Amino acid sequence: MSLKRFGVSLEDDLLESLDQYVEENGFSNRSQAIRFLIEKNLAEKKWQCNHIVAGTIIIMYDQIKKEIASKITAAQQNYQDVILSSSQYYVNQNFCLHIVTVLGTAHRLTELSDRLTTIKGIKHGKLVMSRAD
Repeated sequence: MSLKRFGVSLEDDLLESLDQYVEENGFSNRSQAIRFLIEKNLAEKKWQCNHIVAGTIIIMYDQIKKEIASKITAAQQNYQDVILSSSQYYVNQNFCLHIVTVLGTAHRLTELSDRLTTIKGIKHGKLVMSRAD
């Protein structure tokens, strides 16, 4: 069911930011972007409620620093209950892309992601989750 309601107003600077967001993310219009943001917000609230979620943790690091790989392995040891798989891909001579596929409570996955992405030397890290229950 779809309802159309009018009367939403935004300050000029917020509207400008919305238009920039629409353009940067390839939405066809403002409404599509607003729907996406609302759905994203609802999903994130569900994550905070600790529902069961599935996702991936993606980290990129300099493979020359061997201690990073051992720190990743050590961090993952305490989260075997939520890790489905863990893979490494060597992007080039320097960088390694490490992908961890996970399933568990949102809180537990966020905790693991924080442990991994805050390891000194990690160039980029991100957790992506979707509700699984």
